[in-house]
Amino acid sequence: MRVVTLDDIPHEDLGEATPIAGWSGGSVTRSRQTIIPAGESGNYNCSVVNFTNGSTTGWHVHDCDQILVVTSGSGIVATEEEEVEIGVGDVVHIKAGEKHWHGAKTDTTLGHITVTAVGSKATFL
Repeated sequence: MRVVTLDDIPHEDLGEATPIAGWSGGSVTRSRQTIIPAGESGNYNCSVVNFTNGSTTGWHVHDCDQILVVTSGSGIVATEEEEVEIGVGDVVHIKAGEKHWHGAKTDTTLGHITVTAVGSKATFL
């Protein structure tokens, strides 16, 4: 067993991110905090992704299901059919192959835990 405190996990800069539609506030970035390091689980990848105001993932798909658990701030998760506002405590299930994006709104940051299958791939569109 291993217990981690999110505040103790270092941030890895993911660099420039995709801005939310209509964003005019300058540069947007994301960072990652790895919860389960590579090789520590035969089943799951798990990390926290932190978004600055107006920052998103951009459109992408995964070849496995993805789970998001919002840990801070609020944001949006969107598919081609809908956009849903998400906040702390919300859990999102995105099916494999579903085109989507997620990120912070213009007026707040967003942090969420993401869980995917080991060996899975994300394709950015």
